[in-house]
Amino acid sequence: MSKKNGRMVKRFNKGFIISHWVNALAFFVLYISALPMYTEFFDWLYPVFGGPAGARLVHRIAAVCFMLPLPIMIFFDLKGFINWMKNIFSWKKHDLKFFPEFAKEFFGRKANVPKQDFFNAGEKANSWLMIITTIMLIGSGLIMWFPQKFSQTVVMWAYPIHNIGLGLAAAVVVGHIYMSVALAKPSLQGIFKGEVSEEYAKDHHGRWYEELKQEEKKKKHA
Repeated sequence: MSKKNGRMVKRFNKGFIISHWVNALAFFVLYISALPMYTEFFDWLYPVFGGPAGARLVHRIAAVCFMLPLPIMIFFDLKGFINWMKNIFSWKKHDLKFFPEFAKEFFGRKANVPKQDFFNAGEKANSWLMIITTIMLIGSGLIMWFPQKFSQTVVMWAYPIHNIGLGLAAAVVVGHIYMSVALAKPSLQGIFKGEVSEEYAKDHHGRWYEELKQEEKKKKHA
């Protein structure tokens, strides 16, 4: 069972994949449209959106899209959503041992990364960072969008929280892209086509791979 024999295993359903890319595209548009509103250095971007009013309109449309991934996943891939939640709330010894071993692997040293779940510890940590920054961005963004609904103090705090959330989210995105492209390129097929090679599943998500094999045996003997 290796990548050479072309055998693949199902990893993500279409609902999860669509949710992921809606989130990614919305964040990118939000980030680009926010730059000229954040600093005059990026004023040259205003013509791209048809001026300041156009940039604000695009930013708000993207903000609405940014709130769609969760309902998309719940309505179109409830099983995947439950599995994701189950994984990110499950932290065991093999998760904690992942980080020091991964650090060794990252710097080219010999490592013994323990077998991981459907989502490895790094992906679980990334998920939590994503959740926290998303709450910061959406919560503060809604306050900034409808300031008349909130007290002056709440509105005043919304701006720095929004900026901090954006900075943290951008860092998470850059790290996520780097990890996916530079360190786990085979995983990209999973988020594009929904499948990964058995070799990748076995090497990077050993506990999940073993669960798949056990399910296959049960079906054969059923």
